Amino acid sequence: MALERPAAALTPNALKGMGLMAVAAFNVALVTLLVREAAALGLHPFVVAFFRNVFGVMLLLPLAWRAGPQSFRTPNLPLHGLRGALQTIAMLGWFYGLTLIPMATVAALSFTAPLFATVLAILVLGEVVGLRRWLALGLGFLGTLIILRPGAEVIEPGALYVLASAFAWGSVMIVVKILGRTDSSLTMTLYGGFFLVPFTFVPALFVWSWPTLEGFLLLVLIGAVASTSQLCIAQAFKHADAAVILPVDFTKLLWGALIGYLVYAEIPDWGTWLGGAIIFTSVVYVAYRERKRRRTPVVRPTADG
Repeated sequence: MALERPAAALTPNALKGMGLMAVAAFNVALVTLLVREAAALGLHPFVVAFFRNVFGVMLLLPLAWRAGPQSFRTPNLPLHGLRGALQTIAMLGWFYGLTLIPMATVAALSFTAPLFATVLAILVLGEVVGLRRWLALGLGFLGTLIILRPGAEVIEPGALYVLASAFAWGSVMIVVKILGRTDSSLTMTLYGGFFLVPFTFVPALFVWSWPTLEGFLLLVLIGAVASTSQLCIAQAFKHADAAVILPVDFTKLLWGALIGYLVYAEIPDWGTWLGGAIIFTSVVYVAYRERKRRRTPVVRPTADG
């Protein structure tokens, strides 16, 4: 009987995936800081979200030009529209919420998105989940309660915005999972941007203000960093399984805590660390079980049972 190679997770492709996820995790924390700084200049988070998408699309167009017309071909335009609507809700909730609560709390609560995606995969895609993954999901949502501590403390509106954003991101993951069967990561990123620009423009109109030169430069930087993060995540999942690269995503919490402490003197409480660690452990275990389930061959019954 051949033994499973324990170093399989350290193949060159896996290392590339882990490196890309590390870059994406840092970029997410950096975007959080930049959005806060833009808000400090008087720009509403909805306006920031709109300009983030405008500049993000502009920065992606050269990649689309090099890839050629095939990067725009898709048989799933309505699905891209649905993804754009869901991603608009996710982005607006996240941008608004991160201006209200500590950066580490934002990072910890954002880990719930894959948990919501797993639940939605069961309800929408009919995926079958075993007892151990159900227990892991329950543990993950328990971690969310530890962060929020309902009853013991008043739940901050910012935390609810980020949690609603995580649910919307979980929904986006389901749509992306379907789109990934036919569309490339560049196609999905391009159409995501094309729909996000008009979808985020409407709410931005109600709170509109023009950026200063400093604000304009910040917005360009937000678009560049956020678009790079999206591409890194998409490519990371192409190089390796989620169970291999997701542990690296935990650095998002570490970066958020570090930047929040150095820039805003924020000190995460015990609930954020404990709840974040529990949620993250749950996410990694769910991904590991999913990977194992996919790689386990189905044993079909024979005539003799």
